[in-house]
Amino acid sequence: MKKVVVIGGDGIGPDVVSSAVTVLKSLNLPIEFVDGEMGYECFRRKGTYLPQSTLDLLEESDACLFGALTTPSDPGYKSPLLFIRQYFDLYANVRPFKRLVPTLGLVDMDLVIVRENTEDVYTGMEREDKDGVTLERRITERACRRIVKFAIGLCEKEGRKRITCVHKANVMRKSDGLFRRVFFEEVKNTKLIANEMHVDAMAAALIMKPYAYDCIVTLNLYGDILSDEAAALVGGLGLSPSANIGETFGLFEPCHGSAPDIAGKGIANPTAAILSSALMLRFLNESTSAEKIESAVSVAIERGIRTPDIGGSYTTKMFTEALLQIIDEISD
Repeated sequence: MKKVVVIGGDGIGPDVVSSAVTVLKSLNLPIEFVDGEMGYECFRRKGTYLPQSTLDLLEESDACLFGALTTPSDPGYKSPLLFIRQYFDLYANVRPFKRLVPTLGLVDMDLVIVRENTEDVYTGMEREDKDGVTLERRITERACRRIVKFAIGLCEKEGRKRITCVHKANVMRKSDGLFRRVFFEEVKNTKLIANEMHVDAMAAALIMKPYAYDCIVTLNLYGDILSDEAAALVGGLGLSPSANIGETFGLFEPCHGSAPDIAGKGIANPTAAILSSALMLRFLNESTSAEKIESAVSVAIERGIRTPDIGGSYTTKMFTEALLQIIDEISD
């Protein structure tokens, strides 16, 4: 029996995660779900963004299914999500982007972005002086090597043929140069077609010829930005899942934020959370059920079962109920 911590978080997070858990429970999987809390609403109730009780639950579990965070304007705020990524060494952020149906999105794409998840400018090392602020950027060979190896392994597992190293080594010669060097050292003994692009050129290429790219491996900030661009091209953040993966633990979440403008209205798109739960099932070696969920989502959207953000009129609850019916159809 696997143990999964469920954390709704803020805004629309609880709604979309609840939808995903409803779908998971319908499959009668050998998974125990336990509730945790984290985020701004948790802070308002308990005075902490990440209670020790939640951290204890995560340490005892195999995975976490998470919703979204609202980031307060407090300059001293430190993201509990970034803390968890560091604490559990969730070094690989995996974000797949695929056009689910021809009537959604702008271009055909089947791309995975593998993003280093623990270093770069996300370390929080900022120093103030009388003239401004200095941000320290940390890039290590160990982190570069293991994220490149992870991306290569993912390509081989999924049958992907091409891998692109995205960097800015023409400007940041030592830090990005280190990442670039490690990439070519690791990829030379594989059968993958390997190439490199500067991040600004990659941003343009995703629009001009997105079908030409199979897997992008890159550093933390670049991956964060490029993944939002890729999400827009396939229909929006409401359709885009992600995984934060370490050696023995994974946290799975939609790419979107807490969307305070629609929080509480019952119209949030749960697709990204549901597809994130499918990524979680693969991590937990439940690939058959993951494929069932992914197929049902595509069928639902093709039939016009859509929330308002993608041109439909279904509420979160209605979408979930319709999806359960389709899963039953697939299972029969």
